[in-house]
Amino acid sequence: MRPARLTAALVAAGLALPVCAAPDAALLEKLAARLEKLEARNAELEKEVKTLKNDSEQISKGLDSPRLSQYEPELTVRLKAVEKDALEMKKAAKLAEKFDGIAVEAALTTVGQHAWGLRKGTADGGSQLNYRADVSVELPLESIGDIDQKVFAHVRLGQGQGLNGAFANLGHFASAPNAVAFRASGLSADDSVAILGQAWYQAAIPLPYGGFKPYAREKLELTFGKMDIFGFFDQNTAAGDESAQFLNSVFVHNPLLDAGAEVAVDANGFQPGFVASYVNETDKTQPWRLSFGVFGAGERGANYQRSLVTPLVMVQAEQQLKLFGGLTGNYRAYAWTRSKVTELDGVTTAKHTGFGFSVDQRIGDGINLFGRYGQLVKGELPFDQALSVGAELNGSYWGRGGDAIGVAGSWLKASDAYRKAGGSGCAMGDVDGDGICNGGFFGYTPAGAEKVAEIYYRYRISSQFMISPDFQWITRAGGNAGAKDVGVFGVRAHLTY
Repeated sequence: MRPARLTAALVAAGLALPVCAAPDAALLEKLAARLEKLEARNAELEKEVKTLKNDSEQISKGLDSPRLSQYEPELTVRLKAVEKDALEMKKAAKLAEKFDGIAVEAALTTVGQHAWGLRKGTADGGSQLNYRADVSVELPLESIGDIDQKVFAHVRLGQGQGLNGAFANLGHFASAPNAVAFRASGLSADDSVAILGQAWYQAAIPLPYGGFKPYAREKLELTFGKMDIFGFFDQNTAAGDESAQFLNSVFVHNPLLDAGAEVAVDANGFQPGFVASYVNETDKTQPWRLSFGVFGAGERGANYQRSLVTPLVMVQAEQQLKLFGGLTGNYRAYAWTRSKVTELDGVTTAKHTGFGFSVDQRIGDGINLFGRYGQLVKGELPFDQALSVGAELNGSYWGRGGDAIGVAGSWLKASDAYRKAGGSGCAMGDVDGDGICNGGFFGYTPAGAEKVAEIYYRYRISSQFMISPDFQWITRAGGNAGAKDVGVFGVRAHLTY
């Protein structure tokens, strides 16, 4: 390029002195070099812009397609991967939200028992093995305004009746040394079918209705469906779970209600019912509750045939207290009534009325005491008063915090009507549905009370697996002073999920 033309160009660009100025050759060369660099850099920038524009078009095109391709830019692939992960997380969150509040529990319990002192020739030979499996699901429903709702379902199956049949046929008041034993409807020994034991709906209505729910300290619970009555009445934290605590039915529930068959459940141990409960949590450390229940009972009432003809009606008042330096205790008082109950003669029908108490109280970090008392005020049963007391001690006292030892005793007083009947006849009817008359000893005069003692040790192998050796001692069976004492040793394995 000629100097004159270069100078003119530089002047036009503002990079040189006016034309009138004398040009400096060194300065002109330096400016020319810088200009060439600027032109080269400008070309590179144009090329990069063109490349970025092309990449942007490819990224936009790739994002419009849900498919992944090896020819797509790396950024497109990474953006699609992030988008996919975000969608999966959103789906998982929605699924978790959908199942939030669902509670599922499963348990398998196996019991082996051997008895000493049973009459020779018993069909089971004095030894029995059985199992029972339980699965329960609690499903919350969408709230209706401030009203919370849920549905509960419980499925049960099992095989083997343990030694219960032998004891019932020998006239023991405590007719179930193995409360775990279950066989659908008590029929064939091969039956291991699953049955829907419980299926009920519950609505919890905050009180006062229409108020501000977060401030509500009272509520009304309405429950109806097929249920286990002992989930709502006669509860006890130290003696209420035969799969982990005491095995004999006289300690699991009030003997008058259970062994005495006052609840009159169906062959599988359940019945239809309705329960209304008022719950007051004004003092959250010491809440209290009032419950009223109506249940289908008896041979046809408990299995949905004539459930409303002769129902069982129960009321219960319960209070949680903080005693012994703030330790929790539960105190319950209840009463029941039934009409048209068959009496001991198997012919006469009358109204049955009774009341009871259930108490459990901690007196130390690892000691939980319990007591139950029941009395039949009107009607006839083989025994009309029952008292059970005991305790469960936590293994933390001997360095085994997951273990526990339980010990209890029960006293079942023979009724005047049973004494007059001489302990004969079909005194209790077929209470367990096995076709055997649960009357037992014939031709003796009952006196005093049948007594039952039990001790168990629950050894925790893991949080989900426990082994429990268990021993029971029954004396004066059926109030018979001449009855031979019976001992029962058992081992129970319990798995939970």
